[in-house]
Amino acid sequence: MTTYWHQNRYFVSLTVFAAALLVSLGIERWLGSTIAVLLILQLSIVVIALQCHSPIAYIAAVIEALSFNFLFTTPRYSLQMFHLDDIINLVVFIIVAFTTSQLAERYRRQQGELKQAKLRNQILLSVSHDLRTPLAGIIGNLTTLKEYMPQLSEAEKHELLDSATTESHRLHQYIENLLQATKLQHGAMVVRKNQESLIHILNNTIARFSLPPERIIVGVDGAIGLVTVSSSLIEQALFNILDNALRYSSNEEPVTVAVFQQTHTVVIDILNKGKSLTDREAERIFDLFYTGEETKTTDSGSGLGLAVAKGVINAHHGTIECIVVPQGCQIRICLPSSN
Repeated sequence: MTTYWHQNRYFVSLTVFAAALLVSLGIERWLGSTIAVLLILQLSIVVIALQCHSPIAYIAAVIEALSFNFLFTTPRYSLQMFHLDDIINLVVFIIVAFTTSQLAERYRRQQGELKQAKLRNQILLSVSHDLRTPLAGIIGNLTTLKEYMPQLSEAEKHELLDSATTESHRLHQYIENLLQATKLQHGAMVVRKNQESLIHILNNTIARFSLPPERIIVGVDGAIGLVTVSSSLIEQALFNILDNALRYSSNEEPVTVAVFQQTHTVVIDILNKGKSLTDREAERIFDLFYTGEETKTTDSGSGLGLAVAKGVINAHHGTIECIVVPQGCQIRICLPSSN
């Protein structure tokens, strides 16, 4: 994803550069003003500097300066310059372009630092709640078990231990999501892929919930091709989505999972029968630390799960989206298939 993002920025910068030259040619023919041409070229340098790192902006500034000399100064189509005004304008253009590039780099660095500071604050706020809640449950259950063990029946002992175990798993899942979210934000996630059966990964994921079979119903339509993925990461992404679906649905309604093949893509639809989402909620559901306060039926946690799932799916060159349905929430995952 990082490589794709860089390529996209370079493409945008190249497009801006080409557009600036074309617009400059039109303005020069229409107005005959080289100052207007320099302002257009200067504006393109600002856009490029905001998109790319300083070295790219410097190169663009030099190329645009040479283009100005070659296309807009006398003698035309030559790198020679005879008029003092053109020489001064070009020198000022280069100085301003380099200064703009440095300021843009500083602005981008400051924005990155602000983003990291905001992320750290969000993580600290999330940790203060989402670590404390399961820890309090674990401590409370084990303390009760220790202090009142002689008076407790076997069923009550097992209930306290099961509750402590459940909170332990919840704590482990939260920490795992927190680590993955941090790696995604810093571009440090390492994806080691192998050809895997998505049905096998899905079955392993469902087995982690220890739920009655009727709570999650899986339907497979036809033959499903292998996918080239990291099974552990995809399992975590599926677990997060299923966990979210279970949290936002009642115990009476099952979560349905439909798996089918579309050409060279494997599609997974995960649907719960909870309260429907608005279009805005569907757009924001994958944002980091976003939780739907109005629709949750239980403690929905920090809003890490779906953000991590999206990052994992994107790292596998797949797509994930929330489809607005009349009742409930439908998450659709598409992963490239080898078939």
